Amino acid sequence: MTDPATFIPDYQSLMLPVLRKVENGEARIGSVVHQLADALGLSEDARAVLLPSGRQTLFANRVHWAKTYLTKAGLVEATRRGHFRITERGREILATRPERIDNRLLSRFEEFRQFTHPTGSSVEEEFAPATETTADQTPDETIRGAHRRIEAALAQDLLDRVCIAPPEFFERLIVNLLLAMGYGGSAAEAGRTLGRSGDDGVDGVIDQDALGLDQVYIQAKRYGAANAVGPGAIRDFFGSLDRHKAAKGLFVTTSTFTSSARETAGYLSKRIVLIDGTNLARLMIRYNIGCRVEETLHLKKLDEDFFE
Repeated sequence: MTDPATFIPDYQSLMLPVLRKVENGEARIGSVVHQLADALGLSEDARAVLLPSGRQTLFANRVHWAKTYLTKAGLVEATRRGHFRITERGREILATRPERIDNRLLSRFEEFRQFTHPTGSSVEEEFAPATETTADQTPDETIRGAHRRIEAALAQDLLDRVCIAPPEFFERLIVNLLLAMGYGGSAAEAGRTLGRSGDDGVDGVIDQDALGLDQVYIQAKRYGAANAVGPGAIRDFFGSLDRHKAAKGLFVTTSTFTSSARETAGYLSKRIVLIDGTNLARLMIRYNIGCRVEETLHLKKLDEDFFE
């Protein structure tokens, strides 16, 4: 009996159909999954094939990955929960009437190259046939490389969602993150102290420990990726810390800090920790803020002691 999974297209084959689904406007990813399954004539058995985790169908997973890769290349963008739309770059690609969109085509865009091979491997190495790319890698290396790729995609998805969420959501996010990291005592106490925007240049203050022996003042800037935080904002925050007679500050942004901003934070007399979008996403993943464990894989090896 033929395995139903063999009839499910790979994620690269789904990139062009996914992009075409938003050619005329915003779409919900769940609806796109069903529409493409119908358009491809997938059988009920094929639609029902699940990932090993049992939490998502294989076809839906591949459609989501197709959208993720299109997002990394700047062809589509998230709009609101579960929805996305085509970008001007995506329209330009469709205007060329491509027969197929795949990783090789997407690799012409710098953002996608940074996503797929941040360690400096070449595009040719990244997108060569699987038998070649893994020939010099152990199975452990292959698995860990895939894990890094998945986490990179998740990190960008987290930042995208934070940037389109209401401002108060960013404040709650920081509360939850700091609590998960051991700051702030109780959730109620943290919620009272953080999120007081406009308070003399400080967005909030949170206890460093459950006893409140020390406090950390917070500045939070939800900026787009192209809007880096400069040294002026750091100096302003320093002045606010000085007025509050505070010794420690935490500056969080969804974008980046300029090199001069980091230098400024380094030579000022008060301790100011800078968390940019990349580190914010890493911390969210580490402390399970805005994400959850979908599946756990156990890598086992021979227990030599057992055979002694």
